[in-house]
Amino acid sequence: MGNACSGRKNIQGHPCFGGNHHKNGRMHLAVAPKCNIKCGYCSRRHDCANESRPGVTSRILTPLEAMEKVREVMASELLGDLIKVIGIAGPGDPLANEETFETFRLIGAEFPHLIKCMSTNGLLLPERIDDLEELDLHSLTVTINALDPVVGAKIYSHINYHGHRFTGVEAASILIANQLSGLKSAADYGMTIKVNTVLIPGVNEAQIPLIAEKVKSMGAFVMNVMPIIPQADFAGITPPTAEEISLVQAENEKIIGQFKHCKQCRADAVGLIGQDMQFAKASCSGT
Repeated sequence: MGNACSGRKNIQGHPCFGGNHHKNGRMHLAVAPKCNIKCGYCSRRHDCANESRPGVTSRILTPLEAMEKVREVMASELLGDLIKVIGIAGPGDPLANEETFETFRLIGAEFPHLIKCMSTNGLLLPERIDDLEELDLHSLTVTINALDPVVGAKIYSHINYHGHRFTGVEAASILIANQLSGLKSAADYGMTIKVNTVLIPGVNEAQIPLIAEKVKSMGAFVMNVMPIIPQADFAGITPPTAEEISLVQAENEKIIGQFKHCKQCRADAVGLIGQDMQFAKASCSGT
């Protein structure tokens, strides 16, 4: 890792980090289709114009197509003044796609005033953090669902890492170690860090306060506890209620700040959080 900076980068206006999410918007660019882990709650097989959840996009963009979209949005009367952040959050893992880095290079060259933000599972974070710093990434979200590899093995069926497929506790151990190492390096660089944790009833409730304490100690700024969306391997699970999520957040707030206005955005979301203005038309029947 290169020289770490002593202070946190300026992300004034970011709706996920204290910026007014009723007035400041973000644009997600779906340039990263490949993923290197298999989460039990993840499904990317469907797309509906009215569906908002992670992993959904109407189409994958090339970096050049993404730039055309950014130019279009920034030039529009409706959205141009709202958008403060350009984010890449999938639909796969951004760090597993070189298109992520090329897109951020293009954004930085043409729209240097926009905040660059990324969401990742963290598997490749330790080895790509210097690249993200070189691209002047401002804010980072890392999804961490467990610290105990035994629990992690119940959530992740496998990872693909450096040309090898790992499963079970071994896979979870590698993933968790890399998430924490990468998070610490990002904090040392002054990036503002949000940790997403998916609450899976009967699986990882006891892990959540432990995650809060650990990531706080390593430099995370805020934590986002999200209810699981029942699908894929966890299709039969009953998700936590809004009241249950609120109780977890209230307890966690004693440890680390809580992000409470998450809408579990699509990979191509554009506009204000919870008021996305631009979804491409898509069939609701899946593919």
